[in-house]
Formats: sequence, C-alpha cells, structure tokens
Amino acid sequence: MKQVSFLLLIIFLAAGTVVAQKTNNPGNIIIVSIDGLRWKEVFQGAEKLLINGKKFISQDSAQVMKKYWAGDQQERRIKLMPFVWNTIAKNGQLYGNRDLGSKVNVKNPYWFSYPGRNENLTGYADPKVNSNDYPDNPNKNVLEFIDQQKGYKGKVVAFASWDAVARIINRNRNGLLVNNPFEGLKGNNLTEAEKLANEIQHYEPQIWGDGERFDANTYALAKSYIMAKHPKVVYLDLADTDDDAHEGKYDFYLDAIHNIDAMIGRLWDYLQSDPFYKNNTTIMVVPDHGRGEGDQWTSHGASIPHANDTWLMVIGPNIKALGEVKNNGQIYQDQYAKTIARIVGFNFTSVNPIGEVINSVVK
Repeated sequence: MKQVSFLLLIIFLAAGTVVAQKTNNPGNIIIVSIDGLRWKEVFQGAEKLLINGKKFISQDSAQVMKKYWAGDQQERRIKLMPFVWNTIAKNGQLYGNRDLGSKVNVKNPYWFSYPGRNENLTGYADPKVNSNDYPDNPNKNVLEFIDQQKGYKGKVVAFASWDAVARIINRNRNGLLVNNPFEGLKGNNLTEAEKLANEIQHYEPQIWGDGERFDANTYALAKSYIMAKHPKVVYLDLADTDDDAHEGKYDFYLDAIHNIDAMIGRLWDYLQSDPFYKNNTTIMVVPDHGRGEGDQWTSHGASIPHANDTWLMVIGPNIKALGEVKNNGQIYQDQYAKTIARIVGFNFTSVNPIGEVINSVVK
C-alpha cells in the first residue's frame, strides 16, 4: 500500500505548477528528520542476520535479499540508499560511521522521539522533556528563531508524519505553519498538486492511528507546497522507519529507508531545476535517536544499548565535499540547531545552554 501510494503521488505531483522565482540571497535549507534510522543501515546497508532470521521478515526473504543484499558493504549500502551514496557522499558530508571513528550521539538521557527532536531543534537536551506526551515545548527552537529574521517571516514551514511535532515546534506559541497528519493545506490558490496531496492522505489506511500518516503523503504535501509557495526553510519530519521497526518488520523498515532516500533524491533534483532554489539551498538530514542491536533493533530508549548512536548528513552549495568523514571526534545532536541557523547566515541564541556550531559543516 505504501509503495503504491508513493508512486501515485509522484506521478500526480509531476504535473504540479512550478512558479519559477529568482533570488540572489543564499540561505534556504530543508531539514529532513528520519525517525529512528540506525547508523548501521546508513553505513553498512541491510543486516543479513535480520533478513535470514525470518523472525523479522513478513515478505519473501529471498526477494528481500535480492533487493537489498550484496556481499560487498559498499555495494550493499548503495542498494539501500542510492541517493545518499551516489550524491551526498560525493558532494556533501556524512558523519556517524563508528567503524571509521566518526561519532554522533544524542545528548539527552532518554533516547526516544520527543526529547530527540527537541534537542535537534532547540539545541538544548532539556532533562524536563522526558515523554512523547509532553505538552507544548517551552524551549525556543531554531525554526521560530529564523522566522523572526528579516526576509524569512512566513517562509518557515514544517510537515510531519507524527502529530507530536506540532507540540515539539509549539505552533500554538509561534504560529508557524506545521502541517500535522491529515491536516490539509489551506488557501484559495492551491495548485492541483496541493489539492491532490490534501485529498489522497485521507485514503490511506490508518494502521498506526490518527496521529500518524505515511511518509509518502507527508512528502507529497511538502513537495507540492515547496513547488507552489517557495518557502525558504522547510522541516520535513518522516516516521515510517520507526513505526515499521517497532512492529518488528525489518523488510518494511528497509523499504521505508529506500523510499525516503528516493524522496530526498527527487526533492534534491527538483531544487536544482528551480531558479529560486538552485545553488542556494542546503539539505540537512538527521535522526532523532538510534536503535538497539540484534533482537533489540526494534527498540530504543535509555535501557537499550547503542540507541544513542546516531548520524548526520548535509549537502549544499556552501558545504565542503568531505564525503564520509573519518575520525571527526564527537558530535552531539544539540549542535544541530545552531548549525542550521549558521548555514542560512544567522547566529541562533537561547536562554538555555545550547550546543555549538559544527565547524566542519559550516565554512
């Protein structure tokens, strides 16, 4: 169902209206959050033991092996994430391959979703943010900070597959456009692509409840809005990976990774074709937490070893092409917020003690 939905959306979105706009002001960024994607799949590709064990495979394991397995690790990870390894690895930066001495970790002590996203967006691993049911986030985030800067007001938006994102960003406080599951884009001048994205999200099976929607629908809403409205900052929060992992479906988890890689790749291709975004837009891809190993790959949280091990990807016109970074020392996710702001030319500050800029990312 997810793959069919994704293909239909791509076909229809291709017909959307593109309004070409020009700007001489570099400073656009798209932040993609991928919920609970392990560093192991990113850097090592599919894990053979999890495919062959059949405990975590609901499809034909032979077909899963054919699709994602190769004896060579380099080939294997390309099969899973071709855009990451054919484009970001050549023209951008990847951090988090612990086999090469590249360490990225969450700083918060909880190792799950709301605290991780709070850390990413506010730069502060707040010990009080300790539940996925936590109410509206009191901490100032980098999205609302950028929205307050000259030239960015009303041009900072978010699209989410999980409804807690509206609380994490605290749209009730800052008024940002945060499109939550099953909410529609509004306005009298919607393009056909936006109208279709609004409509089709209501036809998907709500297998995870009304608080979550498939990433393909979230992506369709985000991309149709980007094509029509040309925002300068977009936060795209995707969650199929975490949902499939919690259900113990390793094959579905791999499919989700592969599909998200394709979404990012198609979005990057579009950015290079639109004069508004071409040569002045960065994509930064981050997780909110890691996962366990072996049979614990389905889980995360402070009781699960290695669930705090994460990663970082970034590509853009002002990002030095370092590729797969080795021996970079320690990076923490509380450094993301200040780095995001610096990429678009601002110095993010807060009343809270926040992480410093990742200097190797920003020249």
